[in-house]
Amino acid sequence: SSPTSVVFEYGIHTELSPNATHSLIKKITDVLAKSEPKPGTPEDLQTLMKGYYSSCRSVIELEELNLPDSCFLKANDLTHSLSSYLKEICPKWVKLRKCHKEKKSVLMLVICSSAVRALELIRSLTAFRGDGKVMKLFAKHIKVQEQVKLLEKHVVHLGVGTPGRIKELIKQGALHLNPLKYLVFDWNWRDQKLRRMMDIPEIRKEVFELLDMGVLSLCKSESLKLGLF
Repeated sequence: SSPTSVVFEYGIHTELSPNATHSLIKKITDVLAKSEPKPGTPEDLQTLMKGYYSSCRSVIELEELNLPDSCFLKANDLTHSLSSYLKEICPKWVKLRKCHKEKKSVLMLVICSSAVRALELIRSLTAFRGDGKVMKLFAKHIKVQEQVKLLEKHVVHLGVGTPGRIKELIKQGALHLNPLKYLVFDWNWRDQKLRRMMDIPEIRKEVFELLDMGVLSLCKSESLKLGLF
């Protein structure tokens, strides 16, 4: 059988015998299989949380961080778009949205690592959001006071943003957590450096500080569910 023509990165062109081609393809497949991304699980979140708090909390306090399985929604198996995932975990969104009348609150928060990623996620929400009002909850080019005023004046259904800014809005009393029903982490997406949001130390710190601001107690009372997208 004839040699196979192969073009490598940087435009290097060569011809390989069938055996060499098969060997090369097998190596590439093996490398990809080893690095194949695994979707995040509730256990991953629990393990990270315990690791984060292990140096500053007692054994009993660490046990109190345990969240029952019922707190977690089905995790994304990496086949979903954001809209299809949210439709699966929140099939009654239209009804929920129509009943939501409270200002200074949202029904659903989607938490990610950056403003750029938040804008991507907002664009991909179109099929899910319907007539729901979506708000950008990040710091880049948006003053916190602008967001405070918007939350005071309007009924907002969905917030997408970074944990640091969301934390700040809660601190200022501009965002109340009690009406929140769904908190979704943009868990599996990787940036150009192949880091997931929870691989970035400052983001991880802000996520756990946010969870400690009343999110965990709402999860335990089963009024709030967590999802890993």
